[in-house]
Amino acid sequence: MRKLLFTVAAVAMLAAGNAFAAEYKIMAPAAPGGGWDQTARTMQTVLQDEKIADNVQVNNVPGAGGTIGLAQFVNQAKGDASQLIVGGYVMVGAILTNASPVTLDQVTPIARLTGEYEALVVPAASDIKDMAGLVEKLKADPGSVSWGGGSAGGTDHITAGLIAKAVGVDPTKVNYIAFAGGGEALAAILGGQVTVGISGYGEFESQIKAGQLRMIGISSEERVADIDAPTFKEGGVDVAIQNWRMIAAAPGISDEQKAAIGADIEKMVKSKSWQDALSAKGWADTYLAGDDFKAQLAEDVSSTTSILKDVGLIK
Repeated sequence: MRKLLFTVAAVAMLAAGNAFAAEYKIMAPAAPGGGWDQTARTMQTVLQDEKIADNVQVNNVPGAGGTIGLAQFVNQAKGDASQLIVGGYVMVGAILTNASPVTLDQVTPIARLTGEYEALVVPAASDIKDMAGLVEKLKADPGSVSWGGGSAGGTDHITAGLIAKAVGVDPTKVNYIAFAGGGEALAAILGGQVTVGISGYGEFESQIKAGQLRMIGISSEERVADIDAPTFKEGGVDVAIQNWRMIAAAPGISDEQKAAIGADIEKMVKSKSWQDALSAKGWADTYLAGDDFKAQLAEDVSSTTSILKDVGLIK
């Protein structure tokens, strides 16, 4: 009996140890330095520091708005509960505009993690002082207003289309210039090569604070603490949008594996380390998991399909 009790206790201790021995490989389907990469590497740090996982590796597979990485993940990670992929709203549009054969229906959504609002900026010397000034120019001659932002069909492009639509301008007339990277877009905005810049607030924060760029609006429903800018709605444009980021697991995992991953992610987002990281990076905590996130994802795919048809990027 004593031997049996010892064996049971040993198994229990082993099981308890394994609960803290998770290993994850997180794919960031983008180049190092961007939002998805930062999200993956922040997860790596927090999961390890909080002892939720013993070992977390991050790998980058850039290209085509995340769809190259997504295809690789779906094809190579099936049934592997250790593999995760970061994604977000940009990927929703990229799947549609690239006519990707692989979609988010083929992964296992775990949770929405963070959100970042879209900021509209102009060079400090611009004659556009506010949203009203931008709208006036847009209505007078849509083609004369050039918008500098990220990939075609991404959150920046969608936001520009929504603004045009909201003020009665044909979204297909939007003169949107897509840049491959944030640095390239920023240089074009600062150099006056485009009329207005559009991206996540974090991309422009330093230049706004230095007085090089003027922020004329932010895409939140209400004013954001510590950001001195009116919302689009305050500026008379009825648009609110958030560029969210998520984590998903591999296709073909069991319900038990999905639940275990979800539990680890929930521990992570509730940890002080994660909350401190969000505050430092200016990311909003938009944690949403389970069926609620699945429903929100389906709704975003539907609404994104509509606006991309409006701007003429898909049929």
